[in-house]
Parts: sequence; C-alpha cells; structure tokens
Amino acid sequence: MRQIDFRYDLLPLKNRLFRLALRITLDHAEAEDIVEDTLLRVWSKRDEMEEVVNLEAYCLTICRNLALDRSAKMEAQNVSLDAQPYDTVDLSPDPQAQMEQAERLEMVKHLFDSLPERQRTVLQLRDIEGKTVRETADIMQTTEENIKVMLHRARQALRQRFLAQ
Repeated sequence: MRQIDFRYDLLPLKNRLFRLALRITLDHAEAEDIVEDTLLRVWSKRDEMEEVVNLEAYCLTICRNLALDRSAKMEAQNVSLDAQPYDTVDLSPDPQAQMEQAERLEMVKHLFDSLPERQRTVLQLRDIEGKTVRETADIMQTTEENIKVMLHRARQALRQRFLAQ
C-alpha cells in the first residue's frame, strides 16, 4: 500500500467513523473522542501499513473496537442520538402531519437505540453506510452468514417493535 496521507486518506473517513461510534456508544461526545483516537492510532502506525489492503475497513474495525471497549467501561445507557434539534426542511404545510412525522421518526430512533449493540452496528454498516455483507463481516470480525442472520433479526425486531407501537 502507498504512504497514507492524513488529509486525503483519513479525513474523508471521519464522518463514517463518527456515525459508527455514535451508533455503538449513543453518546455524541464519546463518539467524537473515539474518532479522534481512531485517527491518531492509524496515523501513528502509518509506517506499518503495508499489509493493510482496505484502509477504510481497517479504520472502521479500530473504531468499532474502541467504541465497544468504552461502552463496556461506561456501561452506556441508551440515550437519544440527538443532542440538537433537527434542521431539516419539511415541505409539508400541515402542522399535524409534521408532528406525526416527528413522532414516528423519534419512535424509530428509540426502537433503533433499543436494539442490542451488534444488531445496531450491523444495521448501521449495512443499511445506513451501504457496506457490502463481506465488508460488514470483515469490520465486525465474523462470517458473512452471521451478518446475514444478524441483519435479518435486527430488521425483523425493528419491524415487530414498530408495528406493536
């Protein structure tokens, strides 16, 4: 692998790393710290990276492991992903429809957060980040078949919990 450039190779990954860390820790500040630690670790080992084929998968794996370690230490509590209000544009002029949509979105976030960590992570990587099953398996250090099972169970659990509401 060629020499790693911080600006062109690592910085573009920071948003993906942040989203993954946030899904695991459910804490905005903790996720930022994990991303910083991940980037520092990768940068400090940049001279030893010849055998790394996929830098993104390598970084996501480090980020996931750090997030899991910190979550275990903190015994992270499920809190909302949002510390700030949404700045999204809603074209719906009906205030009732806006309120219903906001309630559904909040319910889905709550249901997502209530899933076990591995199911949250597999949904984040596969459905939100758009990773392939192979990439997700590499990042989570498991088999493709296991990823498919976890993904199915996570989607099924979300669907059942949503319909039960």
